[in-house]
Amino acid sequence: MTWLEIEIFTTPAGVEPLSAALEEIGISGFVIKNPEDFEEFLAGKQGKWDLVDENLMHLREGQSSLKFYLPQGDDVQERLAQVDETVSRLRAQDKDGLYGPLDECVITNVEEESWQDSWKQYWKPTRVGKSLVVCPSWEEYAIAPGETVLRLDPGMAFGTGTHESTRLCMELAEQVVSGGERVLDLGCGSGILAITALLLGADSALGVDIDGVAVKTCTDNADLNGVEARADFRKGNLAAGVSGQFDLIFANIIADVILELVPDIPRLLAPGGVFITSGILCERAEEIGARLEGMGLNQLAKLEQGGWAALMYRK
Repeated sequence: MTWLEIEIFTTPAGVEPLSAALEEIGISGFVIKNPEDFEEFLAGKQGKWDLVDENLMHLREGQSSLKFYLPQGDDVQERLAQVDETVSRLRAQDKDGLYGPLDECVITNVEEESWQDSWKQYWKPTRVGKSLVVCPSWEEYAIAPGETVLRLDPGMAFGTGTHESTRLCMELAEQVVSGGERVLDLGCGSGILAITALLLGADSALGVDIDGVAVKTCTDNADLNGVEARADFRKGNLAAGVSGQFDLIFANIIADVILELVPDIPRLLAPGGVFITSGILCERAEEIGARLEGMGLNQLAKLEQGGWAALMYRK
């Protein structure tokens, strides 16, 4: 598969608002280059290092930038138009020019294997919550007593456990999964949340994603973790076509899609069931919460990190 690599140049101040704006249209998985961060790294402000690879020294040059990938498909021109509209809107809002010109963009065709090799070297085991560890499938990891390790190869799907929204959902799952639950993961991405629940003791998990690549990735990751017999991943449009009731439902998507999904949650949640949702910018958490409460759900928890919020509600 061929992907488009899109790099947008900005300033250190513009990286966060630009990434947040792109997240709102469903784009994630960014590679961020910030020369100021690298200068701090070289100065020892982010830990002391005896040796820095000369191949990394180019990072101290040039502008800050944000890079992401889009699959070369029938809708790629539409997606590029969305990106252009989003960046133009952000530029119009930036009256003081703090975010740079936001009009310099490099688009490159990248083969899937090259894309994967470009980021795997940077992703290392990640600890989440009290005892969860997300470990790349290609990394060796010595499991400490009491740890629950999730082996993962996300491929081209969203969900590595490094993004705040995913981490917050995992932390909430760790609080409520006690064993035997039926789990539904809407927009399952790499399968990380469904598989996390199974490793914590859930009885079964159904994951649904509109992307067929994600569905295959989820299935492969279930195999990696030995939970394939209890996991079922399907291609579909979120809750459409899903029947039955579940003790735990995840929806780590974006705010607008969650709002569309809210009316389906009461019919899919078993009595006493829990709904965990994220992908929500903090300023929209109250809006989402009000809709959920309007459907008769009660808030159990709200976590925030890095400008993102995760909500947990009970039926």
